[in-house]
Amino acid sequence: MTSNSTEQLALFDTPPAPPAAPPPAIAPATHTNEAPIPIACPAQLAPGARWREVDTPTQPIGFVLRRSRRTSIGLTVGDDGIVVTAPKWVTLAQVDGAVREKARWLLDKMRQRHRRQQQLAMAETQWREGGRVPYMGQFITLRLGHSGHGHIFEGEPAKPQAGQVLHLALPADADSSRVRDTVHAWLQNMAKRQFDERLQHFLQRSGAVMQRWRLSSANTRWGSCNSEGNIMLNWRLIHFEPVIIDYVIAHEVAHLRHMNHGPAFWQEVGRLMPGFESARQTLRNHHPATLPLL
Repeated sequence: MTSNSTEQLALFDTPPAPPAAPPPAIAPATHTNEAPIPIACPAQLAPGARWREVDTPTQPIGFVLRRSRRTSIGLTVGDDGIVVTAPKWVTLAQVDGAVREKARWLLDKMRQRHRRQQQLAMAETQWREGGRVPYMGQFITLRLGHSGHGHIFEGEPAKPQAGQVLHLALPADADSSRVRDTVHAWLQNMAKRQFDERLQHFLQRSGAVMQRWRLSSANTRWGSCNSEGNIMLNWRLIHFEPVIIDYVIAHEVAHLRHMNHGPAFWQEVGRLMPGFESARQTLRNHHPATLPLL
């Protein structure tokens, strides 16, 4: 690596556990009792595309078939459902065989997208009068119509209690997108304050030197640290309880000394935050793009 290159390390990019405390194994998903996932033909098909269905041991699978100049069969799951792209010389029997072979993977991806769409629909109901939003591990309640200047949180921002109210200086009939953007801005401001305080705590404990830090809006990572000593922390961490926030910050501060996920790195995390393993396992169950759907 040249001296001017930047090595980027993100939380969970390479997540081996400390040798002394390996994480529990995750059992593979089973599909024995799962209901069939609805797979409908898109309202419109692209020119040259066709709708096709095949039977599989789990359920029938419908997909959009496209022909192309590629040299192999490709399968993707997206907004149009399942799309199979195949060379012109590949037979329909071969296409069907590829779909059957990957049926479990395809259905897993479709179920994930279906759950995500349901969660997004539910999330929209939060951005209103009386909506509940997770903040530092507690659900706080939104109240609209505050007539003063700025927004008022009735509790102590660093130690919220369940049910405490965030009064927003918005009209009572503000639409959901405006409420959402306002709450996000407030949460990001709180994240700056809380994260900076905890960064200073762990930096003092570590003795390492950080160049600078900033908030991130990444949809794929909770935090990162590069070889130049710059740290990024996902603002959505403010939804979690303090111990989870501390783990991510300790993780990135440890990278200031060890730009890898080797044994020495995990020992440093353990020195900065003894008993971090539980917080790490909790965070594995959440993805940045799913919040605030805790």
